[in-house]
Amino acid sequence: MSLSGIFPIDRWNFTTQSILNILSEEDYQILVDNQSEQKYQKGDVIFREGSVPSGIFLVRSGKIKKYKVDQIGKEQIIYVANKGELIGYHAVLAEERYPDSASALESSSLSFIPKEDFFEVIHRSPSFTQKLLKALSHEFTVLANSISVFAQRTASERLAIALIVLREKYKDDNTAGHEIILNISRTDLANIAGIAQENVIRLLKEFKAEGILQTEGRKIIIKDIKLLIKRANYR
Repeated sequence: MSLSGIFPIDRWNFTTQSILNILSEEDYQILVDNQSEQKYQKGDVIFREGSVPSGIFLVRSGKIKKYKVDQIGKEQIIYVANKGELIGYHAVLAEERYPDSASALESSSLSFIPKEDFFEVIHRSPSFTQKLLKALSHEFTVLANSISVFAQRTASERLAIALIVLREKYKDDNTAGHEIILNISRTDLANIAGIAQENVIRLLKEFKAEGILQTEGRKIIIKDIKLLIKRANYR
């Protein structure tokens, strides 16, 4: 079921998938000419906060979490990237160190693209640059909404919004007409929603009792998206 008209998913989710679509075949070839593909298992680190970037990453398969770690080692997941998305380009554009870390949420494959090739395509394609700026602006809006969630929303509302956003992320993994299955650990789900893991477990039981979802081990199947949106308390 589409969220169109019932939940403004764009306010809570952003994607860079469409950025590459506007490149000419020649410019895209320049971008990927010197790429190197790397495989990552769940939990493998792609880059760490504070390290110096030497290029960007294109997600070929799987899902990547971007996160911050506080002084006591607790993660806050700020974004989940899907197949076809770029990550790590913020630091390259700003010529700064990575502002966050990234690791594989599941088995994934990524292409590393040297920053020299990235900058060459930026200089060659004004429309690509414009798309990047638009993506960065939208990302700021999404992050502002996320901050508002943590400041003003209850634990159940945070979890409901996290599940709605993840449902969109996992849509591409399912054949049309089939149920959307979220394959995610309770720890990662807690780090996305910004609540304690025990609260996630308790609330999932509540959502299950209300007919909103089903669980099979770590898998979560959303059964009634309208009830989940109601739980998110979105007006």
